[in-house]
Amino acid sequence: MACLGMLLLASCQSDEGSILDELEPQEQFLGGETSVIDESVNAFGQAAPNLTGNKDLEFVTGNAFFKRNWVTAPSSTEDLDGVGPLFNARSCSSCHDKDGRGAPPLDPTEEPVSLLFRLSIAEQIDWQPLPDPNYGGQFNHLSILGVEPEGKVSVTYDEISGNYPDGATYSLRKPSYHFYDLHYGDMSPNLMVSPRIAPHMIGLGLLEAVSEQTLLNYTDEADSDGDGISGRANYVEDVVTGLPAIGRFGWKANQPSVRQQVAGAFLGDIGITSALFPNQDCATNQLDCQEAYSETGYELTDQILDRVTLYSAALAVPRRRNWDQPNVIQGKLLFDDLNCSGCHITKMTTASHLDFPEFDNQTIRPFTDLLLHDMGEGLADHRPDGLATGTEWRTPPLWGIGLFPVVSGHTFYLHDGRARNLEEAILWHGGEASASVSAFKSLNQTERNQVLQFLESL
Repeated sequence: MACLGMLLLASCQSDEGSILDELEPQEQFLGGETSVIDESVNAFGQAAPNLTGNKDLEFVTGNAFFKRNWVTAPSSTEDLDGVGPLFNARSCSSCHDKDGRGAPPLDPTEEPVSLLFRLSIAEQIDWQPLPDPNYGGQFNHLSILGVEPEGKVSVTYDEISGNYPDGATYSLRKPSYHFYDLHYGDMSPNLMVSPRIAPHMIGLGLLEAVSEQTLLNYTDEADSDGDGISGRANYVEDVVTGLPAIGRFGWKANQPSVRQQVAGAFLGDIGITSALFPNQDCATNQLDCQEAYSETGYELTDQILDRVTLYSAALAVPRRRNWDQPNVIQGKLLFDDLNCSGCHITKMTTASHLDFPEFDNQTIRPFTDLLLHDMGEGLADHRPDGLATGTEWRTPPLWGIGLFPVVSGHTFYLHDGRARNLEEAILWHGGEASASVSAFKSLNQTERNQVLQFLESL
């Protein structure tokens, strides 16, 4: 007998047979046939096991380029030079170590590595936020020889204490950012800053294979079902066609494809131009940046972009752990009762992928709808991005989050790493998630732990 609804959980808890009835066939394989069994520090770095043809070899080559440090041009390694003039990292893996999640600085004196800052002013043109006149669209704290870096940034936190209805206490930390040692003048008085932590990399090709219609089926802008959730799609520019396309990747769903996401990161993070993004982000007053960038063509070859794109798309999703344990199953039922699954969709089927037929028609469990949701003032960056407002964020996929401590060595969550564990991440949710958070707070300690155990199994 299925255990449905919170009122029945107590009786279900005493009947292990009934709890096991709640298991779905193959639910531990989050990535369908692309899933791998790996709980090690390298759990996020495996190729999808069903790749065909030469993709395994191309995956290995892409991995090498992903980890390779780029150097200043000109150099003897012509295909691997061109870093900067301004940048945040020398390699993709600097931010996505072991293909995992980045972490914020641990103290105000630590330079951010895998936490970057998008900059813009109020207006937008053609889906794109307008950059800060003096510092461009992304704050770059590193530079090549002969070019001044843009400056430094420190991160500090204020503690916010709270109580559950049962008397248990919690504390949340709210970040503040201070830019200093600026080398190109003042920042705009209308500046909007959006901190973005480097996310883990698994399952991107599968998410790209989900049809646009499937994603649109999850939208409910008018909240017609009255559940308080009104997800909507972000539409952004496909830089190849110049036409709007549904956004899938990035914290605000501001990139429509893995290839464009990869090329955008090469430019913004490493300062490497490509056929997709052929121009450096040197602001008008950054004359040394403009002078240092004298290339007549783009720096990233199409072949290397192809390999890194394939590598990023083909990273496998690890199988769940402890999915059949009673407490984890109870947590799964509570997750649904709290309507967390209203945004973190538990199961969907991919359509077709032009480059990866291996990803076609896969039943996957990414726990995302890839849509924008208003998360409230507490998490707001007040910066629009495409159609996304300053309070909206894309639902991040939850697959793999239980392995963050193993792969990345930390438990910092949310778009800026402010949450120190999964419980804090839940409590920071607001806006459309307010009812779910209120219901979570009303659970007893055992039930709250069961929800957390379920999340740790993903």
